[in-house]
Amino acid sequence: MAADNDGSELKKNKKKAEKTLQNGIEDDAEEEPNFSDPEGFVDDITEEELIGDLLKEKPTEYDGFDSVVVVDNVPIVGPEKFEKLQNVIRKVFQRFGKIRTEHYPMENGENKGYVFLEYTCPEHALEAVKLANNHKMDKQHMLQVNLFSDFIKYENMPKDWEPPQPKPYKDMGNLRSWLLNNESFDQYSVIYDAGDKTAIFFNGSGGQPNLAEERSRWTETYVRWSPQGTYLATFHSKGIALWGGEKFEQIMKFSHPDVQLIDFSPCERYLVSFSPLQETKDDPQAIIIWDIRAGHKKRSFHCENQSTWPVFKWNKTGEYFARLGTDALSVYETPSFGLLEKKSLKLPGIKDFTWSPTDNIIAYWMPEQQNVPARVVLISIPNRTELCKKNLFNVADCKMHWQKLGDYLCVKVDRYTKAKKVEEKDQYKYRGISYNFEVFRIREKQIPVDKIEIKESIIAFAWEPNGSKFAYIHGEVPRISVTFCNIRPGGKVEALKTLEKRQANHLFWSPTGQFIVLAGLRSLNGILEFIDTNDMTVMALTEHFMSTDVEWDPTGRYVISGVSWWGHKVDNAYWVWTFQGRLLQKQSLDRFCQLQWRPRPASLLTKDQLKDIKKNMKKYSTQFEIKDKMSQTKASKEMIEKRRKMLTDFRQYRADKEQEYAQYRERRITLRDGHDTDSQANNPDNYIDETIEFLLSVEEIVLE
Repeated sequence: MAADNDGSELKKNKKKAEKTLQNGIEDDAEEEPNFSDPEGFVDDITEEELIGDLLKEKPTEYDGFDSVVVVDNVPIVGPEKFEKLQNVIRKVFQRFGKIRTEHYPMENGENKGYVFLEYTCPEHALEAVKLANNHKMDKQHMLQVNLFSDFIKYENMPKDWEPPQPKPYKDMGNLRSWLLNNESFDQYSVIYDAGDKTAIFFNGSGGQPNLAEERSRWTETYVRWSPQGTYLATFHSKGIALWGGEKFEQIMKFSHPDVQLIDFSPCERYLVSFSPLQETKDDPQAIIIWDIRAGHKKRSFHCENQSTWPVFKWNKTGEYFARLGTDALSVYETPSFGLLEKKSLKLPGIKDFTWSPTDNIIAYWMPEQQNVPARVVLISIPNRTELCKKNLFNVADCKMHWQKLGDYLCVKVDRYTKAKKVEEKDQYKYRGISYNFEVFRIREKQIPVDKIEIKESIIAFAWEPNGSKFAYIHGEVPRISVTFCNIRPGGKVEALKTLEKRQANHLFWSPTGQFIVLAGLRSLNGILEFIDTNDMTVMALTEHFMSTDVEWDPTGRYVISGVSWWGHKVDNAYWVWTFQGRLLQKQSLDRFCQLQWRPRPASLLTKDQLKDIKKNMKKYSTQFEIKDKMSQTKASKEMIEKRRKMLTDFRQYRADKEQEYAQYRERRITLRDGHDTDSQANNPDNYIDETIEFLLSVEEIVLE
């Protein structure tokens, strides 16, 4: 009975609650405001104006078309050649990324002449369009590459044409910011830790390195500076990256898989890269020339099997470049990158050539052929006029050396008395080798030539960069000599001095001339001899044991010698010397590999301004001496403060430890059965003086 009453009461309460809730909802509905637009209202604000920032972030459906490229003008082949065509297409386009799918539309057993390729991401498709468009497969087929999404874009072109917006200018910063250093410190790059770390240092006061930038795995092999120091090139498996500016940000990158070697044009406008990857006859990819500023490929070339690097050699301005071919010399011009006058120079048997450092002059040499003697020829470019020719007889080899200012050309000639042809290798074996120099005086009328006979074998030769002197190493170990010569204004070549019994196999002139380092690298254990060629005095004779490299800084004030981990696995370090041979710094780096000074661009001062500065050098030197003393005083104060702080810290540390030691005195006595060992240690009576004698040496004197 009680349960029935409880059930009926529960039903009444439930109905009452539902009625109350319904009334509440109706009351609330009556109180809600009205958000509807009034009659006659016109909405003149678009969604883009109202919530444009949110609409930009609205996700869009990805259809995958941005990753698809359409390749037109593909050769039409039958089933027997279809697989070969696929392999060629893959070889061309797999360089830009992984191809997910490929589709060749077919008709009557033949492909239709176009291909659909889908990459794994849109970036790879864009790279393929950028670099593979207009790719020449053969004489009749040049590929046309477009994004599939471009077809949709051009199909839905707006009725009203809008001019394309120019790309925003990307500010690279000051690419020559290091030249603005207040102290005019030069920079150099260092690779160490077996190539894992690359650092850029300022060569500070006294040769002290000041870190400017350091990164791990910045390059995979080595680095190289551009000729004027604007760019730092790093090597990667996919290509080359250029860095610059105060923070060494990436300026440009060039896709050339497995690139091994690079070269810059002297004007820094073009970059030449080499990769040993396999290539086809119709697809030259071994050597590529790039436009550095635009990042575009200008032209690609095949590489001969026996080519030497650099394959292409540039003139001073970067207007022309040339390469050696079979019985020909090919000269190209920029910016068209086509052959000069659309033809190569036919030169049967040509062996080598080189550009003048300052003028559009090419020097080349050709060996003897039948009754025609060997000869060295100078021609001007672009008119190909012959300026000078020197006939030579019984020539085994020639090496050409230009002076930096282009005033002189020295040709080292190896002559023979007997020659025997090796039929198997199509080469000659020579006997009775003798040597001589042929010196061409370029600035004089009709370019006269002087001959210098050398009786011994020649190990090395080098011109003074800004003068008329040259040096050469000659002889055989252990009787190696170094001879210095000078060319007088009248043309006479005079021997200045011969230094005998020297341990040297390399010559390193200062960039400003006058001073030279005779170095015995690698097998000669790192002997370094610093010489002033004005009076032929030896300023210093020293050694950096096992050194593999010597580098002058661009100003000729400092020299660095190094032991590279690539050459020796122990004692890897670089040492900094003054031009007089005084050691300033020893920098030991774990597995040090490479050091390169950052080049400086040519001075903006004229010859007259430079002459005036040298004339008034005493006035400027006084200012620099005062500045040096101030910097030394400042450095001394900093060193004194540093040492004083170190002494204060040590005294505080010692006082803290003595206090800590005193706190444990009672515990020590307890552990030692009540004996106070501290008092025993401080009592001099507990010590016994004992004299111990050691036999140092024995000397025997025979008395007659």
